[in-house]
Amino acid sequence: MKLKRLIMLTLCLTGVSYGSLLVETAFLPANGQAIAQTTPESEAAIAQAGRLVADALILYREGRYAAAIPLVESAIALEESVLGTDHLEVAKSLNNLSLLYQAQGLYGQAQDVTERALSIQEQAVLEETLSQNAPDMAFTLDNLAGIYKQQGDYDEARSLYARSLSIYEETLSPNNVGIATALNNLAELYRLQGEYTAALPLYRRALFIYESSLGETHLNVAAALNNLAALHRSQGTYDTALPLYERALAIREGNLGSNHPDVAISLNNLAALHQAQGKHDTALPLYERALTIQETTLGRQHPNVAGSLNNLSELHRLRGDYDTALPLNAQALSIWQAVLGPDHPDVATSLNNLAELFRLIGDSESALPLHERALAIREEALGSEHADVAASLNNLASVHQDLGNYAQAISLYERAFIVAQNALGTDHPDVVTIGSNLAELRQGDSL
Repeated sequence: MKLKRLIMLTLCLTGVSYGSLLVETAFLPANGQAIAQTTPESEAAIAQAGRLVADALILYREGRYAAAIPLVESAIALEESVLGTDHLEVAKSLNNLSLLYQAQGLYGQAQDVTERALSIQEQAVLEETLSQNAPDMAFTLDNLAGIYKQQGDYDEARSLYARSLSIYEETLSPNNVGIATALNNLAELYRLQGEYTAALPLYRRALFIYESSLGETHLNVAAALNNLAALHRSQGTYDTALPLYERALAIREGNLGSNHPDVAISLNNLAALHQAQGKHDTALPLYERALTIQETTLGRQHPNVAGSLNNLSELHRLRGDYDTALPLNAQALSIWQAVLGPDHPDVATSLNNLAELFRLIGDSESALPLHERALAIREEALGSEHADVAASLNNLASVHQDLGNYAQAISLYERAFIVAQNALGTDHPDVVTIGSNLAELRQGDSL
């Protein structure tokens, strides 16, 4: 019997593809608070700032993030010249700028401006010009949480998301879309950390609120559908995930056109699902279309481009085309390390997949340190009981098996099996694969 090696990882890109809130609710309107002594010049400056933000919002919805950034920067300069650098309207515009930086994968810059926005709001709380439980404060906390999540700091993100949700629930009606967004984002973090049971009711509640409040074809509904589908895919319930992904794609194409970055996210995730079901010929054109859209709209160094390159590499590996897969994976790894840093979970995914490619071409010696590094990153970022840790343990075991280190391989398979069972349940395909690997090695070792 052929040994089932596993576990390569495709990336399921989140429906909240940029920033903390979704497209329609992402930009806080710069309405302009009262100015102590207004002049025609100051009123004109504030009005111009409002027009710049409105124009930036149009570009943002069109996926033209780079073009929107200078408009918001100009709006901030105008607001600061009239209102001062610590005004709450400036904090709103800083949040807008943060969302655009995130859309471009510029997480360090996004963190800087979001922390400045939070500092302005916290000072306003001290001066009693802003309530500690104001929705604007929750928005900023949610925004900052999203940045930490993108950078792999899940513990910090979790704390901020929980704080944001608490404020929203205290101040908004139960079916407000702000609460739905906070629920959706916290659920996505739970999914990334492997806490699927905790994520499911949050996703469902968010989707219900969006559909009830905004209608069934709203972009926020598409994002929630995408994320709920990602959860089902993570749990191995592919038949449940498929119609959710397809509906999300239809909503996005209907609202945004065929070449928007969010359409690329849906194409990428739908392709990954088909790939998981062994439908490689169906997945390939979807991946290729997603990559073309992302490179055109986001630039070649964006993290989402790396995700599609990684997934396309994995598909070519499954088709046996290692010569095509290797440079795609190396390109993805280079982008992720440059943008996200060397210890991000996405870097671990790329290291894992590159190692498996080396193993498949007979170079297990080169694969070993890559798998070891991927495992170390995942254990640090995700905790020792995460499903991705089980995947790394399984793959590291397979390399030791190739190298004849059977006792070490058995130990790693055993640990992988326990972690995967606890994280995924006994019927998940990955659990079955790891169990099969362990049983076959034990059987061979006893012969």
